[in-house]
Amino acid sequence: MNFEGLDPGLAEYAPAMHSALDPVLDAHLNPSLLQNVELDPEGVALEALPVQESVHIMEGVYSELHSVVAEVGVPVSVSHFDLHEEMLWVGSHGGHATSFFGPALERYSSFQVNGSDDIRQIQSLENGILFLTKNNLKYMARGGLIIFDYLLDESEDMHSLLLTDGSTLLVGGLQNHILEIDLNTVQETQKYAVETPGVTIMRQTNRFFFCGHTSGKVSLRDLRTFKVEHEFDAFSGSLSDFDVHGNLLAACGFSSRLTGLACDRFLKVYDLRMMRAITPLQVHVDPAFLRFIPTYTSRLAIISQSGQCQFCEPTGLANPADIFHVNPVGPLLMTFDVSASKQALAFGDSEGCVHLWTDSPEPSFNPYSRETEFALPCLVDSLPPLDWSQDLLPLSLIPVPLTTDTLLSDWPAANSAPAPRRAPPVDAEILRTMKKVGFIGYAPNPRTRLRNQIPYRLKESDSEFDSFSQVTESPIGREEEPHLHMVSKKYRKVTIKYSKLGLEDFDFKHYNKTLFAGLEPHIPNAYCNCMIQVLYFLEPVRCLIQNHLCQKEFCLACELGFLFHMLDLSRGDPCQGSNFLRAFRTIPEASALGLILADSDEASGKGNLARLIQRWNRFILTQLHQDMQELEVPQAYRGAGGSSFCSSGDSVIGQLFSCEMENCSLCRCGSETVRASSTLLFTLSYPEGGTSDKTGKNCDFAQVLKRSICLEQNTQAWCDNCEKYQPTIQTRNIRHLPDILVINCEVNSLKEADFWRMQAEVAFKMAIKKHGGEISKNKEFALADWKELGSPEGMLMCSSIEELKNVWLPFSIRMKMTKNKGLDVCNWTDGDEIQWGPARAEEEHGVYVYDLMATVVHILDSRTGGSLVAHIKVGETYHQRKEGVTHQQWYLFNDFLIEPIDKHEAVQFDMNWKVPAILYYVKRNLNSKYNLNIKNPIEASVLLAEASLARKQRKTHTTFIPLMLNEMPQVGDLVGLDAEFVTLNEEEAELRSDGTKSTIKPSQMSVARITCVRGQGPNEGIPFIDDYISTQEQVVDYLTQYSGIKPGDLDAKISSKHLTTLKSTYLKLRFLIDIGVKFVGHGLQKDFRVINLMVPKDQVLDTVYLFHMPRKRMISLRFLAWYFLDAAVFSSVLAL
Repeated sequence: MNFEGLDPGLAEYAPAMHSALDPVLDAHLNPSLLQNVELDPEGVALEALPVQESVHIMEGVYSELHSVVAEVGVPVSVSHFDLHEEMLWVGSHGGHATSFFGPALERYSSFQVNGSDDIRQIQSLENGILFLTKNNLKYMARGGLIIFDYLLDESEDMHSLLLTDGSTLLVGGLQNHILEIDLNTVQETQKYAVETPGVTIMRQTNRFFFCGHTSGKVSLRDLRTFKVEHEFDAFSGSLSDFDVHGNLLAACGFSSRLTGLACDRFLKVYDLRMMRAITPLQVHVDPAFLRFIPTYTSRLAIISQSGQCQFCEPTGLANPADIFHVNPVGPLLMTFDVSASKQALAFGDSEGCVHLWTDSPEPSFNPYSRETEFALPCLVDSLPPLDWSQDLLPLSLIPVPLTTDTLLSDWPAANSAPAPRRAPPVDAEILRTMKKVGFIGYAPNPRTRLRNQIPYRLKESDSEFDSFSQVTESPIGREEEPHLHMVSKKYRKVTIKYSKLGLEDFDFKHYNKTLFAGLEPHIPNAYCNCMIQVLYFLEPVRCLIQNHLCQKEFCLACELGFLFHMLDLSRGDPCQGSNFLRAFRTIPEASALGLILADSDEASGKGNLARLIQRWNRFILTQLHQDMQELEVPQAYRGAGGSSFCSSGDSVIGQLFSCEMENCSLCRCGSETVRASSTLLFTLSYPEGGTSDKTGKNCDFAQVLKRSICLEQNTQAWCDNCEKYQPTIQTRNIRHLPDILVINCEVNSLKEADFWRMQAEVAFKMAIKKHGGEISKNKEFALADWKELGSPEGMLMCSSIEELKNVWLPFSIRMKMTKNKGLDVCNWTDGDEIQWGPARAEEEHGVYVYDLMATVVHILDSRTGGSLVAHIKVGETYHQRKEGVTHQQWYLFNDFLIEPIDKHEAVQFDMNWKVPAILYYVKRNLNSKYNLNIKNPIEASVLLAEASLARKQRKTHTTFIPLMLNEMPQVGDLVGLDAEFVTLNEEEAELRSDGTKSTIKPSQMSVARITCVRGQGPNEGIPFIDDYISTQEQVVDYLTQYSGIKPGDLDAKISSKHLTTLKSTYLKLRFLIDIGVKFVGHGLQKDFRVINLMVPKDQVLDTVYLFHMPRKRMISLRFLAWYFLDAAVFSSVLAL
């Protein structure tokens, strides 16, 4: 109600404050609002007055204590007792919230929550109040300030919320799902599907979530998985309210009658121990709300919308004497709530009035309520006295009257000029990580500055600082932060952005405009991608590996050959080494050497990638050497002159990489022991104290390499002559140089990095001085100086001075075996060939020239944990096969990013972010020494019948007929293919700040079953391959509903299927691809991707694309089978 000239809030105060005022109805109000309101002689509505102290309230019996108007004429939609303070919250159908303090219902705060929708539920938290409207969740302080405002989808119609713990909220409504929202991040974390839509009431106990549906059902769901455990079909019409206490669940609702829905006067009561209904409770009112009030006993309070309230025991009989009446101003009661202490009941009616009923004269809403903060009183009239004797007294405390005269602070325009502070530039990290949705950009907070604090430059000279001074503070460390800004974009770690279509709409051509194939990085332990590319572009190694085939299930040489074959077939599309890495993970030596990283370590970059890739380099060469020793050397690898490629007992890998040497151990007694050995690679050994010399002593790379090859060191060793351990001098002499020289740089500490940095600076100064240049600290070279340095007289073939910086590594080195088993090593340039003669003629005298072929570098990036990339000099044969041209070019290989680079970039190492790890030098004209033809080692016998690995497999379980010799497929034959998969690792995804889902890492799948069907011949339509693939890895999900694979089908001990190894089935498919058959199937692109096969597009007939219309969605196999064949393709799978 409203009175002219009087605040409506005054209705809460004592009558003496306005007893002399006459009531006058406001002209804007509907006169019908007062037709049921009785006014006392003083003109105030009786319902707006507190109950007089003379009214006696009996202990234990609820009676009306106070009534108050929340909002005149606007129905109350929800009421809620604050769980932390002595307050009652009321929400209206107009979206307005009002709070009342204490049993006297003194108005505390009042504010608008939503402009159009009604408030449907209120939940109090420690720091504020949650308000739920139709499609909005708002968290506001008790004074009305907004903490957050979370907008839901416009199609949502929310009705209920449930606080499961201090930071997790469930929100449900008329849709077929329930949202889980994290209150700390204000993001949707889960979306649980609901079989029966329309969740309007939710409760929770220590056993279940209880969901009340509009259909009249109550479902009991698991607290962890939210799956339905039990379901009670309470009412045939609709559910009105329910409550849970102990082992009892009571519900009221509506039943279907011939004339429509009718309020059911039988309360349904269920025993949660036995999960069944007990005797219904008949009541004498039409129940609309009910609550357990467990004060003395487990009483139930049943409320009707007409204002009747009845108390009864849920397992007893209802007594008509236990009914009392609430006197609402409006015709209906709209809401009901019970305080946490069970001492107070709150009713809200359709005219905006709130009625408080209690069982004691001085009730408390909570057992332990905290104090409520109130607004401070106005202190304008109580100014403190000023003491003029204080020198530090601020003059701003003195009140100054308004004046029209000129003030002293008004400087004339001639003596002042506006100098606005320019806004600082946006943090580079924010710009780098920002993702745009429309015209709005979202980026994670780098937390490089304090909140709401922006530093401004005090002088213009600050803008002339270098890039290091402008780098913001890093949470990891100030020294690591500049790496992010110094790393060139093409060297940064690349990631695949997955969408709903997976990889189909990801533009790999943006990162690779060549015809060479990159490698995908999302597979576990894919840090070795760069080294795989290095081995692939070694022509003798590539041909050797592709000619290799053995019977071992997990042979790295075989799997590497399969991967090289895919790289050969690809025309710029990326490949993945999933099968190779799978075999790599099964090698015990790899695990013992720490080469197998956990997913968490690989994602966070905890492992030292430089050391890791160097250990992997030594491991792979040793493993390939061992795999090759077990087989006879192929005929294709005989020398051009007919001599054997390698000696007996050795392997081709040993011939290419092995260096034969003598290890001499000299004891101080004079006894010398000589032992022959070989090594596949060398590790650089740096001079002692090399970095402590600040004068910049020149030390060629050739000198360091010679020191590392012909290593001399003092160590304790056993002396047979002295018969004890003695200090010995151990030296290493070279007997035979390898064809491919592999060097691990071992730059694992600041000492080695400083050595490289210092030698690069010395080499830079010497290169400039050699050609008549001078170095100035504060001056760059002019263009004329560059032209002079690059003239033919200067013989300095570089386009700019930048090509000389950070270069210490030579492109070529010259090695010579001396007669006294010594070794001479020197840097070699193209100009030296004029002086010494061609390298081919030099080899006759034991002189060899090695050219740099590849460098593997470690990119230091504190944000991503770093990465590994490779610079590779791609030879003529690769360009001839891929692009039809004959030339050599350096390329950068950064997973699936491939880009041509200048050759000087391959030897430039800025030790702040680009650290060398592995070097590959090859003998000049190496490829011309060998026959590099590739003969496909896979024969037709792989398609013939083979034994199953399963012990229990019998002939009765055979589901296919193997091919006979007269049925071997020919070019162009049709073969139907289908594959089933299991999940090894679940998908990893995140929710962005704009609410969209981003896939970080896709699920890792493994092939479990492969079936091939004849496409022609007398046995057309009969499978000739139906292999179940044995796996040793842990399976997370068998996907039985789609694949039909059950636990145990892939286990050789208990399986009854035709079980084979992945390698065996892979060879069958490779043979079919190589002979040119055409595969027919649905979704074959994904099948071949998981199987790890590269199939030419003209050999694939995929029904996904055959029946696809532009800009339309893909058609499912189920629909195609139903439409064309009138068959249900998944019915047999679901019946398994």
